[in-house]
Amino acid sequence: MQASASFIALLTEHRNIIYKVCNLYMDDKEQREDLFQEITLQAWKSFSHFRGDAKFGTWLYRVALNTAITYFKKEQRRAPVMLADNFPDIADSHDPADEQLMAMYKAIATLSKIDKALIMLYLEDYSYQEIGEMLGITANNVAVKMNRVKIRLKEESKKHYEPAQ
Repeated sequence: MQASASFIALLTEHRNIIYKVCNLYMDDKEQREDLFQEITLQAWKSFSHFRGDAKFGTWLYRVALNTAITYFKKEQRRAPVMLADNFPDIADSHDPADEQLMAMYKAIATLSKIDKALIMLYLEDYSYQEIGEMLGITANNVAVKMNRVKIRLKEESKKHYEPAQ
């Protein structure tokens, strides 16, 4: 009973990690809810292997990302979804800042699953070392990948954003 109470407390404290991962990989509300449940289940199944070498949040990010990538692949085989077309809150805005944000969302939607995870963790202010631990790569590899992702995002966002002159 102690393990389940500990797990529930930790999961409750870090549930925003799961929400962020779900929002990154699924745009449909029902799919996000299903993915949330799947991540929670996988975290519970893996909790006995959590040794505390890393922070619980770091461990949970890794479980959540691995689960989301697997789940996303399954869902994509069923019915592909264009993530970049589903940003109704700001899609009709004429505010240049909103248009830039929309362009960035569209650019992020073009990234691979791993690159999306990388940029999400970077935007969450995790260090390259922490990101490397979560993704199972070295900090140097994270740095190289981040440079490539930043260049790609810059190029992609230019395709979707034309500043007013």
